[in-house]
Amino acid sequence: MTTVFTGRIRPLSPAIDTQAEAIAVDDGTIVAVGASADLQVRFPDADTVALDGWVMPGLIEPHGHPGFTAILQSDLVVDIRPVLIPDADGVHAAVRAAVADASGPVYANGWDALLQRGLPDPDMHLLDEIAGSIPLVVIHNSGHSAYFNSAAALAAGIDRTTPDPAGASFGHDENGDLTGVALEAAAVEKVIAPLLATAQQQLPRLLLAHLRDLAARGITTVSDLSWNPEMNPLIAALRAKDVLPVRLRWYEMSRPGGVAAPASDGDPVFRQTGVKTWSDGSPWIGNIATSFPYLDTPATRDLGLEPHHIGHANYTPAELLTIAAPYAAGGWQLACHAHGDVAIDATLDVYEQIITAHRLDDHRFRLEHCGAMTPAQFSRAAALGVTVSLFVDHITYWGEVLVDDLFGAEHGGAWADAGAAFAAGHRATFHNDGWVTPNEPFRNMAVAETRTTRNGYRMPGGTPVTREQALRAHTANAAWQLFSEHEVGSLEAGLFADFIVVDRDPLTVSPEDLAHTVVNATYLAGARVA
Repeated sequence: MTTVFTGRIRPLSPAIDTQAEAIAVDDGTIVAVGASADLQVRFPDADTVALDGWVMPGLIEPHGHPGFTAILQSDLVVDIRPVLIPDADGVHAAVRAAVADASGPVYANGWDALLQRGLPDPDMHLLDEIAGSIPLVVIHNSGHSAYFNSAAALAAGIDRTTPDPAGASFGHDENGDLTGVALEAAAVEKVIAPLLATAQQQLPRLLLAHLRDLAARGITTVSDLSWNPEMNPLIAALRAKDVLPVRLRWYEMSRPGGVAAPASDGDPVFRQTGVKTWSDGSPWIGNIATSFPYLDTPATRDLGLEPHHIGHANYTPAELLTIAAPYAAGGWQLACHAHGDVAIDATLDVYEQIITAHRLDDHRFRLEHCGAMTPAQFSRAAALGVTVSLFVDHITYWGEVLVDDLFGAEHGGAWADAGAAFAAGHRATFHNDGWVTPNEPFRNMAVAETRTTRNGYRMPGGTPVTREQALRAHTANAAWQLFSEHEVGSLEAGLFADFIVVDRDPLTVSPEDLAHTVVNATYLAGARVA
């Protein structure tokens, strides 16, 4: 049965300024876009649904972590992120209150001394003082480190003899004893293993709630760059109940000696797209690989960084090549986390070797975050067919920190230079990194267009993007980056009818108004899901 949806429609294809009056949908797929009168004549027996607002393609989050975010933003974890608790006193109060009320382990997520000024550098001694015999784990807002007390180490089976996971580490003092610090994903996951085990029993509730929240924000397709394939049966169960409100594209986490999974079956709702690798870490904890040093400021000293500190990569180029090559040989897209310019060069070197060795063409290998990526590096990546996804919300929340506290105007001011990416010919995308910042695609677009923080600070470097580029970053470009352009990304015949209804024209409003766009309804394959 055909349904004709009418309204003020921005298909975002073929031209960005195209406006239509109606779209006809049959069996979840768009069959026509055009004038309302024309479609009523063409489909005289169709049901008609009048949409109140502006209609545009469903938004796409190309770098998410819904599997982990569903847990870390659930009622199993104390949310202390700076977007909710802006000061150190509030963080201390929230953690101590959770410990006082605890009947079991306490997990808190979002510690950020750069934004919550006055927070100490947490270690085992501090957390032992706070929680005593109660296991306490505090996850850094970046997700790249975690802090734990003695009881949490015992609960997770970690002691001074526990070997460091590949590409990660546990902190030790001069005597070899644990300091209560875990650096990088593999170490963090070992520390929070008891939480993950507890959450398994509640994942149907937690994951569905998070995916519904994404749909309510206008996101109809989300990728997960740290997906656990053990959750695949849960997705199958949600689909069987016809309650899955978004499309999922997932990336397997790479590991040394890993073996590529069989090729995806092309499922339009849920399928593996690629494999995630890491080159370096987080700018907020000092472990991104750059050619330039951190500034010597009170903030960097509070992070424990020595004057003129320069971060390093998680792996050598040879190690990264050894990890990544088997997955690429298996036909998978690679997506590598890389912030520092040295890490980006190393990743591009590895990519170039793989592309050449396997004579790859339409590989769409990805660089993730791209904080300190330079215009020359964007050009090199484009020439190799490598695509980029930028974490522009770093500007929103940490713009002043990047310039004044960490890197200065030259390097911090040009952070996440989306304009340079588009100028180099990229189909660039924007993203929020799961639990780190709120899922706010419209704010991403506005910030990339103005390079202005939430406090009104204008970044001294970098290039703003156009409105067309901003809109495509969370629609058509993101679909292409996820090998889904034949399914979603715009409103045109042959694609799925994934669209949202918003309260303002996304093409013509000011950047400030764009950032505050309200999503009134979300449709997946022509059915309302939020």
